[in-house]
Amino acid sequence: MNKLAELKKHLASLKARGLKLVEKADAEGREFTDAEETEYAAIEDDIEQANSDIAREEKAAERRRQMAAVTIGGGGTGQNAVRDENPELTGGFADIGEFAVAVHGAVNAGRLGGSIDSRLVAAGPTGSHMGGSADGEGYMLPPQYRDAVWELVTGFDEFGPLIDEEPTDKREVKLNADETTPWGTSGIQSYWRAEGTPMDPSKLAGQERNVPLHELYTLALATEELLEDAPRLNNRLGRKAAQAIAWRKNQAIVEGTGSGMPLGWTKGKSQLIVPKEAGQGAKTLVAKNVINMFARLLRIPGDKPFWLINQDVLPELMVMTIGDKPVWMPPNGLVDAPGGFLLGLPIRFSEFAETLGAKGDVQLISPKGYYGARRSSGMKYATSIHLYFDYNMQAFRWVFRYGGQPHLSKPVAPNKGTATKSHFVALEERA
Repeated sequence: MNKLAELKKHLASLKARGLKLVEKADAEGREFTDAEETEYAAIEDDIEQANSDIAREEKAAERRRQMAAVTIGGGGTGQNAVRDENPELTGGFADIGEFAVAVHGAVNAGRLGGSIDSRLVAAGPTGSHMGGSADGEGYMLPPQYRDAVWELVTGFDEFGPLIDEEPTDKREVKLNADETTPWGTSGIQSYWRAEGTPMDPSKLAGQERNVPLHELYTLALATEELLEDAPRLNNRLGRKAAQAIAWRKNQAIVEGTGSGMPLGWTKGKSQLIVPKEAGQGAKTLVAKNVINMFARLLRIPGDKPFWLINQDVLPELMVMTIGDKPVWMPPNGLVDAPGGFLLGLPIRFSEFAETLGAKGDVQLISPKGYYGARRSSGMKYATSIHLYFDYNMQAFRWVFRYGGQPHLSKPVAPNKGTATKSHFVALEERA
């Protein structure tokens, strides 16, 4: 990540800290404490400094762009202009599309003869050849564009920013799962004691689980016509690949089988299924359904639970009442539909929820109950012409690794009562 991107990321984190202080005070209905006032003032000073640093770096970047029109090599075929202010991060390429066109030329040069773009040759480790197998020939994408694609994936990522996700350099991580509760009889405990009496020790009661990071890939085909159009190719290889990767990643977080992919919360044993009401009709939703689901949710402190609902459920949701009062209504009535809150928690309409009447068409999620691990080294990018030579197409491949599973292996017992609770609650089928 370049310096400007790091500065903007730092600014975002400062604003998130400030917002957290404001939201905490608002939720508790009070003004800032003296300590919070001091912390907030320090954050404001840091934000002002970050904005100044960003403005200075943007000005310097613009100056570098104006002076960057130099060439590498001795000119002629394959000696392309360096068109970026930081060739160490970009390899001298303006965007992913231009890089892909250069890779296409390099593959053809190796197959038919000719010169290779000198930026690929000069790029060192980031432009190293990956071998000549039928599906593995290619060049590594320069670091800045690997970061850019990951940022695009994040933009399309529905659950990644919400769950308990962390980066790793490993292909498998150890998850120390602690399923104890403060009211249980195992794990860390607190006790009262009389003066002078000994203390009773307690210890962590966790289990170590292996979370493998599975390979997720996108194999995109490009025609000769598209390969001649770098701007269109840049969009296809950037936004379209990122969108496909984010979709498949989120699908696994919800419904992955755990075999060759992450274990999704709907397939794990921790999901809690709330039964329908006696005599309830097919493809219906009643107030008692959502009330019973809310009663079974296990919240993680600091988490932000939400309802995950298929848009097919909207007609039932709109007419659901208790007496003559609507259970759900968007802010400002139908003018601002379909947003709003249900029992105080926000609704997220999603394609990952099942259709109306199926198990899981309405879900209640505490997202920090799911653990995800992504490979911090980002994505590998490669190209191959061999498999699709007869069709006059080029194949571009993106690969990254991701693993995940729910923190709980089963619902947990409450302190009082018999009804178990979970981070993931779904409504039974009403077919």
